Amino acid sequence: MTSRNPPNGKPTADRRSANPNFTTSARPRVPTRTMSGENEQYGTATSHSRKQSATTAGAERRTERKEVRETETTIRRTRSPLKHSTESRVNARSRTEKPPRQTERASGSAATARKPSEEPQAVWEPLAQLVPHTTAPLASRISIPPLASTAPAPLQPQALNQLTLEAQETAIIEDLLFVFMGFEGQYIRFSDAYNPSDEKERLMGPQFRILPGLDPSLRDLTKSMVKMATHYIAVEACVEVLSREEYGAVNHALCASVRRLLKEYLTMMAQLEHQMLTNASFTLHVLNLHTKQTSHMLFQLYTTGIELLKANGVLEAEDSEDSADDTDGLEGILESLREGGNVQLTTKKICKGGSVLGLITRRLASMSGDPAARSLLTTLLREASRPYMAMLNEWLHHGGIKDPHAEFLIKEQRSIKRERLDQDYTDEYWEKRYTLRDALVPPQLEGVKDKVLLAGKYLNVVRECGGVDISKVVQDVPTSFDDPRFLDNINAAYAYANSSLFNLLLTTHALPARLRSMKHYFFLDRSDFFSYFLELGASELKKPAKNVNIGKLQSLLDIVLRQPGSVAAEDPYKEDVKVEINNVGLTNWLMKIVTVKGMDQDAENAASISNYLTPATSSVTVTDDTNITGFQALVFDYAMPFPLSLVVSRVTVTRYQVLFRYLLSLRHLETSLVESWGEQGKAQAWKHRSKNPRIELWKRKAWTLRARMLVFVQQLLYYCTAEVVEPNWVSLMSRLNDNGQDDKGKGPEEAGTPQVKRTVDELMQDHVDFLATCLKECMLTNSKLLRINNKIMSTCTMFAQFSHTLTRYLIVADPDLVNKSNAEIARTAPPPPKTPAGASHRHSKSTSQQYVYDPGRVDKLFDLLKKYEENFGRHLKILLDTLNYLAATETVVFLNLCARLSAAGEGGMIVSAGESVFGA
Repeated sequence: MTSRNPPNGKPTADRRSANPNFTTSARPRVPTRTMSGENEQYGTATSHSRKQSATTAGAERRTERKEVRETETTIRRTRSPLKHSTESRVNARSRTEKPPRQTERASGSAATARKPSEEPQAVWEPLAQLVPHTTAPLASRISIPPLASTAPAPLQPQALNQLTLEAQETAIIEDLLFVFMGFEGQYIRFSDAYNPSDEKERLMGPQFRILPGLDPSLRDLTKSMVKMATHYIAVEACVEVLSREEYGAVNHALCASVRRLLKEYLTMMAQLEHQMLTNASFTLHVLNLHTKQTSHMLFQLYTTGIELLKANGVLEAEDSEDSADDTDGLEGILESLREGGNVQLTTKKICKGGSVLGLITRRLASMSGDPAARSLLTTLLREASRPYMAMLNEWLHHGGIKDPHAEFLIKEQRSIKRERLDQDYTDEYWEKRYTLRDALVPPQLEGVKDKVLLAGKYLNVVRECGGVDISKVVQDVPTSFDDPRFLDNINAAYAYANSSLFNLLLTTHALPARLRSMKHYFFLDRSDFFSYFLELGASELKKPAKNVNIGKLQSLLDIVLRQPGSVAAEDPYKEDVKVEINNVGLTNWLMKIVTVKGMDQDAENAASISNYLTPATSSVTVTDDTNITGFQALVFDYAMPFPLSLVVSRVTVTRYQVLFRYLLSLRHLETSLVESWGEQGKAQAWKHRSKNPRIELWKRKAWTLRARMLVFVQQLLYYCTAEVVEPNWVSLMSRLNDNGQDDKGKGPEEAGTPQVKRTVDELMQDHVDFLATCLKECMLTNSKLLRINNKIMSTCTMFAQFSHTLTRYLIVADPDLVNKSNAEIARTAPPPPKTPAGASHRHSKSTSQQYVYDPGRVDKLFDLLKKYEENFGRHLKILLDTLNYLAATETVVFLNLCARLSAAGEGGMIVSAGESVFGA
């Protein structure tokens, strides 16, 4: 029998309770009556030594945990890992107020109750683990702790209804401090429906439940306070999501600002905990008052984060938008293919850059009546806009884009390079290399977005020509939208970039001299060299276009351009003129231009895929171009260096070429008619006065028709050059010289806020308008006018080429001319050589060249000439009527042309024997 059991068999607990001076320790011990033998005696001795040295139990307790394993197990199970290690003051005070007997009895009953649980069972030991890296470098890598509801029953806390009101308040305050930091408490836990492993549920924030038994007054106040914990957990999860790489630098800056606020929030939690531990008057109501402002701040962060997540499609189900997303994705693929980039198959929408700033700005405007919210959102907007302003300043002052996440309002197509300007017929470099992302324009830049785009574009051109020092760091510029110098910075940068590019184009690269050079070559201005070139290359240009030797023509052009005394000899840019042959006729070429809507006009219906398809009207042909001559296919080309190629691009050169081919066709037709007049003046058949009056009448009608045609061509040529090209050219040059600006040439730091009078875009538009006006007033943009004009000019060309045949027909129709012509042939022909009889066939072939009188040829001549007269007269009347209509509806300039061309209709009324020959 051990010393623990008295002789009378009373339990140890009864003996201890009989001693009034005996108090139990805070740790309940396990009874050792089941031990026997040596172990039992050892356990009794150990217990006796502990009672004697209660004040120095530190080292002895460690010895006890090593030797008495049952006691160690009991001690580990009396503590819950979910409860704070520091006992509350109220609980300690309530325990000291209890009588010793009750305390000892409770300890004995607790030990008896825990005795069955000492049986072997699974130990609940949750472990923290590291999760894999994500694209958010600052995201938490600690695994999510297990839910409190999964803890074993022995670790569950004491029921709330068993605690006093003071104990409940103390326990709830302690739990709230844990909950405010995102952890579960003993009595405040996550709702059963919440799954912390689900990202979307963490982003929405958990709902909390309070274990039953809490006093109603404390419960209502606690319920209102746990909302702050919901907002904190959601904001923390939102920061981790938006810190991923794909959400861009603006979201990253916003998350950094929110992290600083959350750090201050955790600092406040530490201060509140200190108050709880040291201040006896710290109650739940005091805690509520301390967290009011912070709760409002977290609510604003929470609602802002929810809006951002919805804008990014993280928290919204997009079932209703599937069809729209599919269409946008298809259009995006087509756009990527057009621009030569990689096809992006991902259609996930991401709110970044200017969209984030716009969302915060709209929230700021809606919170005008809440000073605290306005102050918070103003801070968030200022911090989030810093990377955006850094990109904006780089674009405005260096002309470069540093936008790795594609969140800036300017989009750069790197696949469009300036080396492609020589083959670019759509002005892609200037129009499409830098474009606006309308969805990413923040509200602060909405009114000046065009200036921002143009300032960077201008400066980018200057930079590529070596005019901008990109190594110079931009200093003393606004870094946020609320800086009062924000708009002045944009205006100054725009004015400086505009003046720099103006000076580069007009002074450094001599744009006016280049344009005058092009006028000489394409508009046949003072073109004595060109007439000489046509004479030298006539033998080559008369060939079919496919047989023309371009190298030979280029050599002839080089010789002509270097001819001393000509205008071109003094031109420093004559080396840039090249000869080309276009196998498509002018009319067919223009018909394709005016009848086909190209891909550049897709702005009218951007969502339509049909814009990328070539309409069937593109196959419209007016003339057969299989056998066009070199005169009809000749065209000049002009090599324009960068940056002048931005003003005189491939599209612009094409307009010059259209006008050149049209003026060349008129000049060539005029030359043909003049040569026909010369041949008719030298030929004996036309000079001979026939005895047949009908032949004389026919000759007068032929001469009249040729004169009318010549008047038509000359008047049209004069109108195009003297009344269309020249006035518009003078207007262009006057606007080109009026390029001044108030602070020209000064940098944005020196110029203050200069006022730009004219921009480079206006200059480019003036040049395009000049060419467009010339094309329109020369009747080259209207399909109906093109068809009518082509028919008239075809009639004139055929008549000029038919002069030789008309001369032969005229000889055959007059007997006197037949006799004279045969006699002349016989007189000038060499005597036939003496040949054997077998050569009679060759002799008969030579004698067949004699003219034979044909009395019916006169009627045929009248019929033939009548067809030419009818075609020319009818089409000329249609042309005049059309020009009169267009003069009343489109441009009044056509009235001058109508007055000039009406002279071509005069002289057509030659009447003989009641016959009118003027066409209908």
